[in-house]
Amino acid sequence: MDNTLTLTLVAAAAALAAWPLAHRRLQLSRAKHPSLAGHGRMARRVAALIPGYHYDEPRFFGADSAPLPVQARRKAGFERLAATLRERHPLTLAATAQAATGLSDLQFTSRYRVPFQFAKLLRERLAVGAFWQASDGVTLTDLDGQRFIDLTGSYGMNLLGTDVYKHCIAEGAAQVQALGPVLGGYHPCVLDNVERLKRLSGLDEVSFHMSGTEAIMQAVRLARYHTRRSHLVRFCGAYHGWWGEVQPGPGNPRPATETYTLREMHPRTLQVLRTRRDIACVLVNPLQALHPNSAAPGDGSLIDSSRRAGADRAAYSAWLRALRAVCTERGIVLIIDEVFTGFRLAPRGAQDYFGVQGDLVTYGKTLGGGLPIGVLCGKAALMKRYREDRPADICFARGTFNSHPYVMGAMQAFLQRWEQPDVQRLYDGLDERWQARAGALNRRLQAAGVPVQVAALSTIWTVTYTQPSRYNWLLQFYLRAHGLALSWVGTGRLIFSLGLADAEFDAVADRFIAAASEMAAGGWWWQDAALTNQAIRRGVLKEMWSHFL
Repeated sequence: MDNTLTLTLVAAAAALAAWPLAHRRLQLSRAKHPSLAGHGRMARRVAALIPGYHYDEPRFFGADSAPLPVQARRKAGFERLAATLRERHPLTLAATAQAATGLSDLQFTSRYRVPFQFAKLLRERLAVGAFWQASDGVTLTDLDGQRFIDLTGSYGMNLLGTDVYKHCIAEGAAQVQALGPVLGGYHPCVLDNVERLKRLSGLDEVSFHMSGTEAIMQAVRLARYHTRRSHLVRFCGAYHGWWGEVQPGPGNPRPATETYTLREMHPRTLQVLRTRRDIACVLVNPLQALHPNSAAPGDGSLIDSSRRAGADRAAYSAWLRALRAVCTERGIVLIIDEVFTGFRLAPRGAQDYFGVQGDLVTYGKTLGGGLPIGVLCGKAALMKRYREDRPADICFARGTFNSHPYVMGAMQAFLQRWEQPDVQRLYDGLDERWQARAGALNRRLQAAGVPVQVAALSTIWTVTYTQPSRYNWLLQFYLRAHGLALSWVGTGRLIFSLGLADAEFDAVADRFIAAASEMAAGGWWWQDAALTNQAIRRGVLKEMWSHFL
């Protein structure tokens, strides 16, 4: 009896001792998003199991079991589209094919433009070019002299039109020419850049890097150094560069062991932040306001029409204020990743737009005036890389090309141009203007009878689809045939120049509607009551399972 009682007491004591750890673990699990994007390790395992296979011609045109006459119409439309692009762009396509044999970046982006099942036949029969010879304002010209309206935005860099950046690069180069590419010291223009960036960010100090990814790496390292805590928090779906610690899911061959991926805009996340003692920093990418808890949309994963997007500025502002309060309360460093949104949403970026102040803020893309750049701004106490009382305990961060004179010169030219009254006036009514444009285009698309809509966060747009389909990814190629240039992620991201004139936007809208109407006429959006998003996903899973066995 005594032994039984003793064992019972020991077990009870062990359970009691283990309860806090188990409770914290349960709390952490409940704060994750239920999708695979919220579970990096599981997502990596699942991705590693998906078998590779390709559709033959009948399956390519009949993946949704459309009637044979519809499939025939699709094939005819596909051949016309492929012929149009082939005949218009022979030099551009030849250069792209030549480059693909030795340029691994191009091999990757070409392979993931569309869902992988369709990719092989598409690459064989419908090619698109990746080379340009000239730019002018909001237009691009390929090697064949064909002009496109640019909706790539150069991955977000092109805020003001390419002519502005040409000017910034030329002016900056002329200013620093006497010094040239001398590294390790600073050109005097750095003094001006630092002061302007302090005003822009509302923070005390600045450090320069060569990419947004590097700036994020330094921000996280400094947060860990000063808090003496190990873990960072990122939100489900958010992109912060390709560094392993901020990319815990597919794409990173190693697990991110000191990263928590939590659900954005959820009270359980705030509870985790309030109770855990190992969190050094929280990373926020304000672009997620357009699609919270979802990865950046790309047509390579567009297997159905379940893509959703839509920004609620008031709700996201309230979330960031609550997040700011908890981080302040718990001594957690709040890092605002403005690499994409800086300058694009408001004069002081997303901090201004959503009404929140970060402890550390990163910038990039447009800030370099057309040249590579990453910038970290922060509070003085967090930017310090050494301890007075422990001189050997440092937080190292250097780079050969940091503060490169030509980059600093182009940055100064951009900041001076950006602060001019005519540019600042672009922000007057910016949100209302672009929401009105999105609304007008949506009404025209609906009137045209095509199952396409757009969602906008100012000049950053995502295309959504209102009718279940296996073929939404094809719209990017029809848009290209009608003179609209998209990046390799396709209709997942349209990026406009801030000062796009009404006539230029009308041209975009006309071409967009013409492209969608041509695609609809080709039979790609055939309807059937049994064709639901759920049915499509189930069908794809069955395909994968049959190829896996």
